[in-house]
Amino acid sequence: MPIEVIMPKVDMDMASGKIMSWHVADGDTVRKGDPLFDIETDKAAMEIEAPADGILQHTAPEGAEIPIGQPCAWLYAKGEMVGAQPAPFPATAEIAPGPEPASEASFSPSLDIIFETAAESGKARATPRARALAAENGLDISNIDGTGPRGRVQAEDVRNALRTRGTIAAPIVFRAETGTLAVTRSKGGTGTPIVLIHGFASDATSWAPVEAHLKHRPLIRIDLPGHGKSPKLKIANFAALAKVMRNAFDALELENAHLVGHSLGGAISLALADTRPRSLSSLTLIAPAGLGPDMDRAALSGICNATRPESLGPWLKRFVANEGIITESYVRLAMAGRSDPNLRAAQRALADTLFPDGVQAFDLRAALDRIDTPTRIIWGKQDAIIPWKHALRAPGKVALHLFDGIGHMPQIELAEEVGKIIGSNA
Repeated sequence: MPIEVIMPKVDMDMASGKIMSWHVADGDTVRKGDPLFDIETDKAAMEIEAPADGILQHTAPEGAEIPIGQPCAWLYAKGEMVGAQPAPFPATAEIAPGPEPASEASFSPSLDIIFETAAESGKARATPRARALAAENGLDISNIDGTGPRGRVQAEDVRNALRTRGTIAAPIVFRAETGTLAVTRSKGGTGTPIVLIHGFASDATSWAPVEAHLKHRPLIRIDLPGHGKSPKLKIANFAALAKVMRNAFDALELENAHLVGHSLGGAISLALADTRPRSLSSLTLIAPAGLGPDMDRAALSGICNATRPESLGPWLKRFVANEGIITESYVRLAMAGRSDPNLRAAQRALADTLFPDGVQAFDLRAALDRIDTPTRIIWGKQDAIIPWKHALRAPGKVALHLFDGIGHMPQIELAEEVGKIIGSNA
């Protein structure tokens, strides 16, 4: 029998999920844990992994709204006969919001979703914040009595345990890892691929809003070290970071590419263009770092140190001009992606290396002057993170696209327009 790939509940308020893009196609062989598709909730996106090994078949169309707990594809074993689609894709309007049905084949991403049961998870019931707080302070969550519904351990229960213990553990020390950077590819598209490099404290899924407008090309996303699914590497300086990213880019073995980078990813993209000019057809920099020393030190520190949605949300709002984009659901998903204390510690270490005392310690203006690759800079004039006037230091050969009423993340705030700009030369 084929295994159902279930639409997971990644947010408490979700009744359905929208499939934004598939990373694999019908007939592709996947392994458990491989990225399958992205789903959207508000402006946030989340990557969903394969629940088991198998051959993917009968995928729901991109853009489809699939109710929570219902299948959006099936995985067949090697040699298993593939017949008609086992069940139709249900319409969301026919299903009222509610808990998803239990199923051996159902799958949810690696979040501590509060609706799980102890039998399903194999561990004590606890909220995501409680697990994070316990991990940060070296407590075994299974030894804490929970006061929440059905005995669920809540953050206050962990705080009470800390008070009883009478001490708080030392801050988490960054534990460096090894390995190659995570790379994901979106299926479809023809011609020269577009390579996307995200900004600091973000990950590859942040490109989802603009990707919807770039589907005419193959899309490749690279996670920075210590971000998303990439290993938490020890980085000595910006040159070392650029080398790691250059190795990842070279490993793609592309004859040519359109390179797009945001913020810190923009600085990396500029460094790549300076050293790999023959590999690039165009370069697009979105609010790039590296063109001046000043930046919002408080926001950088706030993002790195936030351990719960309540503290993360206000800082995320500084990244956009329209704060309404940063909904509670968006914040919860962003915090879920930052729940690993070692990931936060790795990013704090990277920030201390690249932005000591809240200053951009690397200067790429000379590189911008040198490159001959057709280059565009996109920036919002309400950017509170990096001053947009850094763009005015670009030489005349660089095209500037400056937008009123837009903050540090034009690819989210103005996705369609940014997609048109990137696609105009891609």
